[in-house]
Amino acid sequence: MSKVNQLFERKLSVVNFGIESFYQDLIKQGKSAVHVDWKPVAGGDKKIAACLRKLRQAPLSETVAAANQEALRRILAAQPVLVGMSTAGEAIPGMTPTTILHAGPPVTWQRMCGPVRGAVMGGLIYEGLAKDLEEAEALAASGRITFAPCHHHSAVGPMAGVVTYSMPVWHLVNKTFGNHAYCTMNEGLGKVLRFGACDQEVFDRLRRMRDEYYPVLKAALERHGEVDMKVMIAQALQMGDEAHNRNKAGTSLFLRAILPDVLGTDFPRERQMEALAFLNNNDHTFLNLSMPACKCTMDPVFDVPCSTVVATMCRNGTDFGIRIAGLGPEAWFTAPAEMVKGLYFPGFDDADANPDLGDSCITETAGIGGFCMAAAPAIVQFVGGQVQDAINYSTQMYEITVGEGSAYKIPSLDFRGSATGIDLLKVVETGIRPIINTGIAHKDYGVGQVGAGLVHPPAECFRKAIEACAQAWCE
Repeated sequence: MSKVNQLFERKLSVVNFGIESFYQDLIKQGKSAVHVDWKPVAGGDKKIAACLRKLRQAPLSETVAAANQEALRRILAAQPVLVGMSTAGEAIPGMTPTTILHAGPPVTWQRMCGPVRGAVMGGLIYEGLAKDLEEAEALAASGRITFAPCHHHSAVGPMAGVVTYSMPVWHLVNKTFGNHAYCTMNEGLGKVLRFGACDQEVFDRLRRMRDEYYPVLKAALERHGEVDMKVMIAQALQMGDEAHNRNKAGTSLFLRAILPDVLGTDFPRERQMEALAFLNNNDHTFLNLSMPACKCTMDPVFDVPCSTVVATMCRNGTDFGIRIAGLGPEAWFTAPAEMVKGLYFPGFDDADANPDLGDSCITETAGIGGFCMAAAPAIVQFVGGQVQDAINYSTQMYEITVGEGSAYKIPSLDFRGSATGIDLLKVVETGIRPIINTGIAHKDYGVGQVGAGLVHPPAECFRKAIEACAQAWCE
């Protein structure tokens, strides 16, 4: 009897690589089998695989590894603190009365998606630069308005990310490196400007935020002094948040910190209580604090030569963009934004959704948000899936990062530090893309939020970036 026939007469234990249907066929036949989700390096793209090999060759590989360790050191050494509030025009570098900042990589008015256009037009009306949507649309298309990414102005913005001159902003500083970050106040969920809604209800809320709540909160923070956001985020992770789409604990911790100082301001008690109620009634108040905390955490890695750490991930509803630490802040690598897979509010479905949108995945870039879903099992009720899925996503992210967090830890993983420092090389090598949890905006302006779910950056962003690294450092 041949050795092959002898083999098939024995009890087989099969390890299946690649095509899962082969594994499923074996299971149906009652065979013992294990499936390995194997993919060829760089998805089988020979050009990209060649770039990866160049970057993995000594002595450059040692240089890249050392650079990535330095980038990780800077991320872990960051000390983001909230130091106060001001208006965007007063605080944000380069801001003018006709500047509108948006989320994501650079995009022109002509290429903006529906919700970003709605937020831009709403911002123009809010600032008194246009009297209605028709006039706002004409002004936005006229060339007289300067559009720029929030990320180019030390800022971040959730969803549409629109920041205009008179909007109040939180002001954070990374005490270790001295860099600043800014973010608007969170309006709440549903029909809000950041999701592209732009009617009188939205304007009235924005003006109350600016004219009534902001002065009270600004005064309270002046009384309180700096708020350590790193400690607060770390605490929130221990209490069931992941600091992107679940912020109940973080919002509660922030309110607890500033409440005595709000009550200690000279404003009438009614004004004080209205400001506190505004923060308290919005579970996502803390999102607009965790985002700039992550922004000022990540920005210091940009001057680490030859680092392949991903310093920025963001999207404008048209394009997804990433920036790489060792290539500097001006180099964007973009691809069409993908659709979010998740749960929809009653009455909406996939046909209503806009592609992925917002700067809020700066949280994942810094190692929290989707990377810490295992710390927030209740998040699956908002974005879909099972508790085990959340654990699996957090665990998988260790395969594409340089190291682990020292402050941000996940209780359900035996307090393991969160996966930190996304490595471009590992993403390309493994085919594993970062996981992001996010809200879903309606594709048309004026509607607002219609759901929430999970999404990945397009693989093309990473392919373009690794080509640029190879060209810059190997040629």
